Amino acid sequence: MNRTKILKTVTIALFAALIAVGAFIKIPLPPVPITLQTLFTLIAGLLLPLSISTASVFVYLFLGAIGLPIFTSGGGIAALTGPTGGYLIGLLPAVIVAGLMLKKNKKYSFIYYLIVSIVATVVIYIPGLFWLGYSRHLTLAQTLAGGLTPFIVGDVLKMIVSSLVAFKLRDYVGKLLSENEEE
Repeated sequence: MNRTKILKTVTIALFAALIAVGAFIKIPLPPVPITLQTLFTLIAGLLLPLSISTASVFVYLFLGAIGLPIFTSGGGIAALTGPTGGYLIGLLPAVIVAGLMLKKNKKYSFIYYLIVSIVATVVIYIPGLFWLGYSRHLTLAQTLAGGLTPFIVGDVLKMIVSSLVAFKLRDYVGKLLSENEEE
């Protein structure tokens, strides 16, 4: 295995682990806790090539789905079908959308990263809010009050931090991971 493949594999494992650790850095709010899962997911989506960010989130979701207790609510299929399962499922399309947006526009700026992180966050919220409301039999107002409103300030901060990290490190990480290979 060459150096680049090893770096890519390690990066996938590292970001899957960071997202898992982010699940345990939390402020417990019912029904959905504030965690750093989305921060590390956004950083992965903004900073890593599409294939690596997608693989990182897939590995995280797969390991949680097979029972490792790496979600905020534990592990297994029950965690994915619980009230926060939609947010977990939303992590995967969020990094895909972020990666596709960044692939399309090669003029990276802090503002563009911020726009991409906003879109990615909305992508996480769509299945998250839908599933929260459906699984808990909530009205739209109750769903938004419990699954969106308490998180707006924290998510704005996560979007800013992830955009700054990506803006500062994108060139370095891109060169490191694509050395001797075409992406």
